[in-house]
Amino acid sequence: MIFDTHAHYDSSQFDEDREELLASMPEQGVGTIVNVGASFESCFTVPEMVKKYPFMYAAVGVHPDEAGALNEETFAMMKKQFAQEKVIAVGEIGLDYYWDNEPHDLQKKWFIRQLGLARELSLPVLIHSREAASDTLEIMKEYGGGLGGVIHCFSYSKEMAAEYVKMGYYIGVGGVVTFKNGRKLKEVVAETPLTSIVLETDCPYLAPVPFRGKRNNSGYIRYVAEEVAKIKGVSVQEVIRQTEENAKKMYGLA
Repeated sequence: MIFDTHAHYDSSQFDEDREELLASMPEQGVGTIVNVGASFESCFTVPEMVKKYPFMYAAVGVHPDEAGALNEETFAMMKKQFAQEKVIAVGEIGLDYYWDNEPHDLQKKWFIRQLGLARELSLPVLIHSREAASDTLEIMKEYGGGLGGVIHCFSYSKEMAAEYVKMGYYIGVGGVVTFKNGRKLKEVVAETPLTSIVLETDCPYLAPVPFRGKRNNSGYIRYVAEEVAKIKGVSVQEVIRQTEENAKKMYGLA
């Protein structure tokens, strides 16, 4: 079944129909969803939310846009959340120079600290990197070796994808691969072995064609699988099977 490796069902965009929507996932062929924290507050709400759904797991971490919420006290509070059941990764962490909500030095500091936390806890990492290619790669080479995880919503070159694959990371592929202007990601998918790709929605964001611009959900991930299959010249079933196997291995659920 389809494994959505990165979703944000704690978003207020799902407040009106969250339970009904999530209940429909098995019949839509979605077997597993990892709901990913981004804000400091979500580090507490997400682990509680996933307890209600047997097919959902949680990742806990603070997004670079929210790095200002972290200090020694809040970092220690966040760390305690990893004792909760079903918390299986550190994320979403990284660098974002596109929105530039927080100073770069602050983003780097807490990115490195959260990578260290993942190493301490032996957990995979979910890496956000936007307009910060060289700094992210530099930090990952210094602090992220051997951790495992995914470069989420990959937006860089096929050459950089190959660097991360060599380091043992997966490439996260979502709705952008279906966009007409998603040429760069299509090239990445073409060049990256299927054994190093995982599927994700990042819902409620980045809905694939034909739903582009609307609220995304895990049921739409089949359109991503179809596009990957088309690019790779394999069946949709093979894409779903292999990416599910990859995701289970990445998250230690195999």
